Amino acid sequence: MNAVAAGVGATLPAASGCFHCGEALPAAPASLQLDGQLRRFCCNGCAAAAQWIRDADLDDYYRLREQPGRRIDVDAAALAHWDREDVLAGHARAIDGGRELVVVTDGMRCAACAWLIDRALAREEGVLEIAANAVTGRIRIAWDPARTPLSRPLRRLQALGYQPYLAAGDAQERGRRRERNRWLLRVGIAGLGSMQAMMFAEALYLDTANQMSLPMRDFLRWITFLVATPVVFYAGWPFLAGAWRELRERAPGMDTLVTASTLLAYLASVAETVRGGPHVWYDAAVMFVFLLLVARMLEQRVRTTANAQVDALARARPVLALRENADGGCETVPLAQLAVGDIVRVAAGEAAPADGVLLDAGARFGEALLTGESQPQPKRAGDTVYAGSLCDGRTARIRIHRTGADTRLAQLAALVERAQAQRPPAAQRADRIARAFVVAQLAGALVLYAAWRVHAPERAFEVTLAWLVISCPCALSLAIPAAYAAASSTLARLGVLPVRAGGLERLAAVDTVVFDKTGTLGDGAPQLDATRTFGTLDADAAQRIAAALERESTHPLAKAFAGVDGAARAQAVTVHAGAGIEGVVDGMRWRLGHAAFAFGGTDDGALWLADGQRAAARFGIREHLREDAAAALAALSGLGIDAQLLSGDGEAAVRRVADTLGIEKAFARQLPEQKLARLRELQAGGHVVAMVGDGVNDAPVLAGADVSFAIGDGAALATRSADLVLASPALLRIPEAIALARRSRTVVRQNLGWALGYNLLALPVAALGLVTPWLAALGMALSSLAVTLNALRLARTARIGGPR
Repeated sequence: MNAVAAGVGATLPAASGCFHCGEALPAAPASLQLDGQLRRFCCNGCAAAAQWIRDADLDDYYRLREQPGRRIDVDAAALAHWDREDVLAGHARAIDGGRELVVVTDGMRCAACAWLIDRALAREEGVLEIAANAVTGRIRIAWDPARTPLSRPLRRLQALGYQPYLAAGDAQERGRRRERNRWLLRVGIAGLGSMQAMMFAEALYLDTANQMSLPMRDFLRWITFLVATPVVFYAGWPFLAGAWRELRERAPGMDTLVTASTLLAYLASVAETVRGGPHVWYDAAVMFVFLLLVARMLEQRVRTTANAQVDALARARPVLALRENADGGCETVPLAQLAVGDIVRVAAGEAAPADGVLLDAGARFGEALLTGESQPQPKRAGDTVYAGSLCDGRTARIRIHRTGADTRLAQLAALVERAQAQRPPAAQRADRIARAFVVAQLAGALVLYAAWRVHAPERAFEVTLAWLVISCPCALSLAIPAAYAAASSTLARLGVLPVRAGGLERLAAVDTVVFDKTGTLGDGAPQLDATRTFGTLDADAAQRIAAALERESTHPLAKAFAGVDGAARAQAVTVHAGAGIEGVVDGMRWRLGHAAFAFGGTDDGALWLADGQRAAARFGIREHLREDAAAALAALSGLGIDAQLLSGDGEAAVRRVADTLGIEKAFARQLPEQKLARLRELQAGGHVVAMVGDGVNDAPVLAGADVSFAIGDGAALATRSADLVLASPALLRIPEAIALARRSRTVVRQNLGWALGYNLLALPVAALGLVTPWLAALGMALSSLAVTLNALRLARTARIGGPR
């Protein structure tokens, strides 16, 4: 680009980073004159983006933005694949004059980014409509394929530093968009109607001397009736439908009270308008609907924040994969065409398209989205690479062994979605309290109306209406769900996925954490240390027999034999939980496990191979501790939590780990039923126990604990038995999750205290007739806003220091 120069003798800006993206500058940075000042850039891509923004008169972007942009890395060839029909199928939809597609990007950091995208892409030929949302990171593009391919506006998007990714399927996107637009329209109508109704009501209220003529008064009332009707029956439809559903199920709740108050105010106002009565309450009805809609949208915002992890997982899926052909060449194919056994190439900076095994040595992959690990992880040939992990450094070759819904990425997304669909027990209890409260309030309203009919009949209706509005248990209903939705979002960012309802609630009360050893405190990569044989077997033969027995095993120790060559296939294999495994290899029955199981010997902590009576080989197994194990236990101690160790391994190995980590209570050679019995002992003593494990043997005790963690790379049965899953084996996530759970409990208590305190204070004030209905609606909305904003404090992620 001719505007880019180096070494121009002008005064350089004081900033030390790239003017566009803020990254560190190289020794010889690109530079560019912009508005009479020399700006420096980390690369020509950032300089070109800044030049285009300046030439397009969009340089207000640099003044409006809150954070630097993204570094520019344009790959025009990759974007050309977006024009293929097999890529767009299921994502783009036909509209009048063209097609429409929703993409997501992780580069939009503030409203200025959305402003820039809207204006920049709208100038591209053939773009019919563009709408960027900085909150969700979504961009809706409508274009005319006859005038421009999709890749052209996407190239401009990428040139500005925003990498596009496919969003969810078209049907899901349309449903999400329709729902959002309906809510926005309802809030808009309610807001406009409320302003108009309050303006007309103000004119009526200010006529304290009764100087307004009756025709003018009636005219204002009929105009207000026309304004209020769409607010009540269109904008307020979610509450009407909810009340009908609650009454049909004989479970009156918040929507019942909202609908009763709104319809009461509206219908009474209509009656007074028709008969020319002294008072109308249209303003209360429309204000109530408007403020409640705003509160409901704030609640949805909290839930949207919790759903951000699912969108992030969607962004991790690449659009296409580079598959190797039999002749050594490559072709670009959509993910749907990948099959198990295919070999794909993943370029540096690109995401793996499916789960597979690395074929090349020395690669690194960033798994922050999948596991919460901030640094790229080194991989060796034969290591597993997960879909969505980013290749770092150089191109890697992967042999696919899981695709589509079978990938770890898809399973994590399913876990997050399932957890968010569940309603915690505390929220269910709050719902029951709210239902009882509603019934009590309706009964109280009848008593209050009767009392005011005796005392001041002209105010009886207005006071009763204010009582119903101000007592609406919106804050009570929001107190717990809002807090747990925000906390679940933070947990997902930490790499801890709630699987079963109530896990976070129970986690806050934990005072004891029980760990398994192998694959949990240990790094899950046991290695053969030494092999000693007895009788006719040599070391190689003994290892081949052991490898044959362990071939189908999911126990972590099976990995110690994974690299043994020439292993036969065992027949009639039987697993003895907590003891070992036996089966027939080359026509002979063998046992592999601890000494007492293998041949009736004395336990020494080693792994023995025997025929049931005579020992044939003794295997030494070495497993290193996870690098953050000591830091995690120290953090738990800092939280006042006792740590214990329950393991099926020998006494010597368990005591060595316990002494290294400072665990006082450690139990060796524990069968699954013994682990469970020990857990029951602790619970009977009044302790709230969390269990951390990863193997099939841990499933019973995981299910029996008050709350349980499963290591995400452990056995599937353990994962299904757990309440929470560690997406990575980083044990520091456990004290972080417990600390967050305790913060959540505090916020829930604050919310409940505020909601109940508000109602206790507001109800007497309303009963005494000291508030008008519209002021009551305002107080109710502010109460809901308070608990929602308090819950959003949980969205901040607090990390505990230490190795990751």
